[in-house]
Amino acid sequence: MDKTILGELDSLAEEDKLRMSAFVDRLQARDSLRLYNSLVERCFIDCIDSFYRKSLGKQEERCVLHCAEKFLKVSAHVGMRLAELNQAEQQSNPR
Repeated sequence: MDKTILGELDSLAEEDKLRMSAFVDRLQARDSLRLYNSLVERCFIDCIDSFYRKSLGKQEERCVLHCAEKFLKVSAHVGMRLAELNQAEQQSNPR
């Protein structure tokens, strides 16, 4: 879990900190599953043309690999940009 999320909660009781930590962990797990499901749905819609075979055709396989790679690169880029914006906001509004 990201310790910066709970960094300002030092005044809470230890039990409350543990509950908050567990809650944040559940949110992160949920977001990871949503990202995975979004990736699968997007690449399936874009790449799978037929159901005549048990396995993917060469073109479908290339498409899925490219789709997944592109999706993950874009997601990483967005995450880095959000982190930069968050850091800039924290620096402009010190507590």
